[in-house]
Amino acid sequence: MGRRRRDGSHAGVRRVPERDDKRKIVLPGAGRVAPQHCVRQLAPLLGRMLLLCLPLFVAGALSGCSAPKRAAVVSLEQPAGKKRVVNRSRYQYHRVRRGDTLYTIAWRYGVDYPDLARWNSIGYPYTIYPGQRLRLSDVADAAASGVLRPTVRQKRAADSSATRSAKSGGAPGKRPSPGAHRTEAGKVATTPRSLLWSWPAKGQVLQRYAKGDPARKGIKIGGRLGQRVAAAESGKVVYAGSGLIGYGRLIIIKHNKNYLSAYGYNRRLLVAEGDVVKRGQSVAEMGEQGGGRPKLHFEIRRNGTPVDPLTLLPRRR
Repeated sequence: MGRRRRDGSHAGVRRVPERDDKRKIVLPGAGRVAPQHCVRQLAPLLGRMLLLCLPLFVAGALSGCSAPKRAAVVSLEQPAGKKRVVNRSRYQYHRVRRGDTLYTIAWRYGVDYPDLARWNSIGYPYTIYPGQRLRLSDVADAAASGVLRPTVRQKRAADSSATRSAKSGGAPGKRPSPGAHRTEAGKVATTPRSLLWSWPAKGQVLQRYAKGDPARKGIKIGGRLGQRVAAAESGKVVYAGSGLIGYGRLIIIKHNKNYLSAYGYNRRLLVAEGDVVKRGQSVAEMGEQGGGRPKLHFEIRRNGTPVDPLTLLPRRR
């Protein structure tokens, strides 16, 4: 046996230090010791964070490897040396149907009826026939713009129409004299006069005219069903019927070579085509459109173009 030391150990015998069952881990930077069971609790949380970050890391790596794609660039400029192509479909025709008149066709397409007659070599009293084909613009203007060149057949038809008009005593495309209108006796009055407009119906203005708006070419006047509708100015009834879509039972009155007035949404028409009416004369009874409130649709057109009726009608007190 060896020599016994004061601390109870023997000389030559190596002492084994006591082992701690609880292993301790030093947390970095803090100098504090965390038990092993704390690490076991944090392990699932760290695993979840790793699973969440892994897809983002992979996506970033793949996007970095792929080459960027540039968006396609389309030039809006016209190539040099090429002329702009004109759409030939803009040059339109109208096939005359039963019930059409020169005035309703001009009204439908927003052109002046004397121009429509001149383009088609139609003389006064502007007689047209079902099946007849009418051009809606000037051939010279269309040909100059590159839209259309008149064919030999069209030239022959125009020459034939001009010959028939000359034999009948009328010049093709000739407009009525200024201020001329047909009277009941069939005579033509040539004395020009200024127009004095009056309100066609009593009631509130429900809708005003708006320039360029195809749904607001005139004004709408509210009233009661069957209310009296009067001519806003003296003239000749050139249309009375329901052939124009969107107007219901419609009356168009020609006042002179420049001005026409229209009265739509009527329940009953009191005049017929060819009648000469005076300013303030009853021409229809107010109706309704689409089952709504009774109202009158009133338009005034100058040379085929809608104008604001409120600028011509007298101010109400």
